[in-house]
Amino acid sequence: MEVQIQTLSREELDGIHERTLHILKHTGVKVHSARARKILSQAGAEVDEAKRIIRFPTSLVEAALNSAPKDFQLGGRRPGWKIQMNRGECTLLADGEASWVVNADTGEKREGTEEDWLKATQLIDAIDEIGIYWRVIGSPSSRNTSRNIVRYWREVFSNFSKHVQESTDNVEQSHLLLETLTIIFGSREIVEEKKPFSFLLCPVSPLVVEEAYTDAYLEATGMKIPVAVMPMPILGLTSPASLVGTTILGNCEVLTILCLVQANAPGTPFIYAPALAVSDPRTGRYTGGAIEHALLSINATQMARYYNLPVEASTGGTHQESPGIQASYERALNWVLPVLAWPDILVGPGQFGGSTVLSFEQLFLDVEVFRNCRHLYKGNQIDKGNWLDEVITRVGPEGNFLTHPSTRDALRRGTWYINRLGSQNLKPGRNFLEEIRVQINETLNARQSIPLAPEIEKELDRLETKARRRDKE
Repeated sequence: MEVQIQTLSREELDGIHERTLHILKHTGVKVHSARARKILSQAGAEVDEAKRIIRFPTSLVEAALNSAPKDFQLGGRRPGWKIQMNRGECTLLADGEASWVVNADTGEKREGTEEDWLKATQLIDAIDEIGIYWRVIGSPSSRNTSRNIVRYWREVFSNFSKHVQESTDNVEQSHLLLETLTIIFGSREIVEEKKPFSFLLCPVSPLVVEEAYTDAYLEATGMKIPVAVMPMPILGLTSPASLVGTTILGNCEVLTILCLVQANAPGTPFIYAPALAVSDPRTGRYTGGAIEHALLSINATQMARYYNLPVEASTGGTHQESPGIQASYERALNWVLPVLAWPDILVGPGQFGGSTVLSFEQLFLDVEVFRNCRHLYKGNQIDKGNWLDEVITRVGPEGNFLTHPSTRDALRRGTWYINRLGSQNLKPGRNFLEEIRVQINETLNARQSIPLAPEIEKELDRLETKARRRDKE
């Protein structure tokens, strides 16, 4: 059977749920979006307009949980590619929004460039284990004009062929996103069917729903676009100083948006995705390498499974800003446990310094760590064909199992995980980092790009022209 880690008992999961319902019903959440308040009021929530506080009756939360689909698939432009939610699959999502790139040899940082974005985007497109896009580093172009927004989405879908998860900053950007998706995929119906894009929505801890991003999401709901809800409460800063208290707060914030999403468009695909985090009590800074991140990630995964919702979990990273001993042990500890909880989506590869510094080498190495962890998750893989007690009998005392056909068969069916990186794989004259870089280049060179069709490019040219006219108005 699979190795699956749990940190919360059924009684404790019930306790988190009950306390969440109490907080939502009696304390409530501040919702700055008038549009969201109206939707929730019509669904049965109690609204204090003067204070912008929404309180949620238990029946509203239960109706939202019942309305959300329990399994669906995310697709993309790549023919045949899909990831099924809530069906025992797990894909990686490369961590995003780094400001810097680190030289793995010297530890020196520099600002990221458009070339870095392009390389990172094409690299994660070429790695099968990474199924979902975030902006790994910055943005390839400014997002302060309508034309540049269209150009950005165009570049994303041109260079990444699997699933894209992103957000928009305002209502106008949402209109442009929907137009771009319709052009690239052919129709609104195909977008709804394939689900090539999911909207990332991040309420503010503690217990605040912003206006601009919320209204931007509500404007983008016409095609049943899945939404992943990722509050980021930080233990000891924006959440209470306990692991279970932080889990309760994150759960309150996720269920708040769940109620809004399902009240606005019942049946909208929903991903439970809180990024529960930890502060350093000595400095108050976010600490990517704290071991508590692993426990909180498992808590989030278990709560999603408690509700039978798809889950997007986040691993811890490292506080260190370049490769080294600290980064190695922090990342190793913070990878194994969340993978063994086995979420549908796992955020994490590639970054140092609390997700601010990108390392191409670390991204590639983290995927190899995930492959090892995935092998751990598979466990003993016991079936009728691999007890091998009859082989023990046949070989007997002082025998040699190396030459027995069952050993060859075990190798072929994956009893061993054969590492793709490591000292045992080094070519003469290369060190470990050099070997990783060679494999990165080989991966990029082997990548099969999927260019946009000429008629799609033509329509996107037209949309860019229209967006440029809007900028001049």
